[in-house]
Formats: sequence, C-alpha cells, structure tokens
Amino acid sequence: MVGRRSRRWRDEDPETHGPKPATVPVCPLCERPIPRHARQSLHHLTPKLKGGAHGATVRLHQICHSAIHARYSEAEIARRLAEVEALRADPEIARFLEWVRGKPDDFHAPTRLTRARRGDRSSH
Repeated sequence: MVGRRSRRWRDEDPETHGPKPATVPVCPLCERPIPRHARQSLHHLTPKLKGGAHGATVRLHQICHSAIHARYSEAEIARRLAEVEALRADPEIARFLEWVRGKPDDFHAPTRLTRARRGDRSSH
C-alpha cells in the first residue's frame, strides 16, 4: 500500500488528482524548488489526528516536513501552527529555515526529535 501511494505521488498532482504540472513545485516553507527526484511529502496543515484528514495539504521537502514534526506535537501544530505563515514565523522553524535555505534543493538529512519532543514522548 505504501508503495502505491509513493508511485501515485510521483505521477499525480494531489490537489487535482491529474497529471503533475511540468513546472517544478516550490516548497512553501523554505521556498526552494522541489526537484522531481528529491524526497518530498504532503503536510496536513491541520494534523489528521486533530481533524485535518480531508483538509488542506502542502507539498514540502521531506526535511522541512520532518523539521516540523520533530519540534512540535500534533496538538501544538493544530493549535498555533496550522498555516504556512505561522510556521515560518515560529522561532524554531525560522532558525531551521535559515540553515536549510543554504542547502541544495534536493538536500536531505535524517531529522531527530528535539530534546523537548523526546521528553514529551517519554512522559506518555
């Protein structure tokens, strides 16, 4: 099932479910182009667990998407970071964006949970 979804993402525009446009999409978070071969994913602006299953999504570099979820819980994303502008304005994400904007468009590196998020998960 996961493989089918991945293939569909490569060949289909998630917003229109038709063929992807010929232009290279731009990550709305870091504002760098997302090359076709780059790791990428869809981010639900309101997390699925918080009612955003059928809501707005944006295509992000995988590293940008991982940076969001490494720093914040689904509840916090839903409460105060459910818009791209709010994400960009957040000090933690802004610091990440300043760093990643200097990287190649297809740059990817593993992303670890922040200390705060690791502590948050261990309390559950």
